[in-house]
Amino acid sequence: MTDSHFIPDHEAEIGGDKSLVGSEGASQGLKLALSRDAAANSWFEQHEGPTLLVAAAIYASWLLLLASHEHVPWWITAPLAGYVVQWHSSLQHEAIHGMRGIPKGLRRALVWAPIGVWCPFEIYRRLHSQHHRNRYVTYPGQDPESYYNKEEDWKEHGDLWRGLLTVNQTFLGRLFIGPFLQMPRLLIDEAGKMIAGDTANAGIWLRHCIGSALVLLLVTRVFEMSVWSYLVEFTYSSFVFGMMRSFTEHRWSERASERAAVVESNWVFGLLFLWNNLHAVHHLFPTVSWWKLPHVWRRHRARIEAHNGGFVFRGYCEIARRWLTTPNFIPIHPPGRASENSLSDAAVLEPGPATQPRITLRTHAT
Repeated sequence: MTDSHFIPDHEAEIGGDKSLVGSEGASQGLKLALSRDAAANSWFEQHEGPTLLVAAAIYASWLLLLASHEHVPWWITAPLAGYVVQWHSSLQHEAIHGMRGIPKGLRRALVWAPIGVWCPFEIYRRLHSQHHRNRYVTYPGQDPESYYNKEEDWKEHGDLWRGLLTVNQTFLGRLFIGPFLQMPRLLIDEAGKMIAGDTANAGIWLRHCIGSALVLLLVTRVFEMSVWSYLVEFTYSSFVFGMMRSFTEHRWSERASERAAVVESNWVFGLLFLWNNLHAVHHLFPTVSWWKLPHVWRRHRARIEAHNGGFVFRGYCEIARRWLTTPNFIPIHPPGRASENSLSDAAVLEPGPATQPRITLRTHAT
């Protein structure tokens, strides 16, 4: 593997923003250390063998779950189907950053199928690339994946909406009401653009609607599953897994390098997320192939922990225990305004260096 494999293909390159790692020297030191000890890719890896195996497993599992749904109880199908559709979303994420051993057109064709129904791949690719401007991570209006609100917007929200957004910052709330808050957000934004006369994404949505219609036609006509059942058991349940991964993926900090977390986990969730749970590693080196991220983390753990301020968790069970029904932060950006909210300061773990302890948890991975 050459050094070029560790250079991000987004705006905030390693060393390009000193706030990303604290200093350009520290950034370059980590990059050079990685390039020196990185083993050369095998022929299998050069041709994206691990990723192609995952793609085959995803589509085969999806078809198998559809074919067996009449014979398997919904409460068994739903978590398995959610896992598979979220796994497909992780594959789409990999196509945005990696798969350099596959031609660009084939790379997109491999992940384009809208089996999750709700979001076009091209829109996701654009928004996620914008998210990787590391100096703007968590900033509402700049980071499309931010859960924060501008202070003036928060003040304009009614009590009910502020309450829902606060509940969404608990682990249980994020899993079960988070999908209902996030799905309409994209649709409303895109509809607003259309109404305002911005039709740049019209072709993307037309292709997506045609693709989704074909998926649902296959579901209903070939596998005799209702659209409602598919949306609940496959689409919604996949959101639950996605909400779990993103729950405490980012927090605000004065240093951009301390805004991305690492959540260590076992192979069940590691494979599901294609190790994107090692999120600080991914933000440092977004073009590193998914199967190499655990090695990078193990080999350079001390450097990366120093880079992200010890924003490290030992599994999702620990995250659930800490914030099951307690907000991990009140979603105002910048933080430190908990007194303006109905919750007491004692019920809130505010992010940021002044009030957020550096987290290095020592529990078993889950």
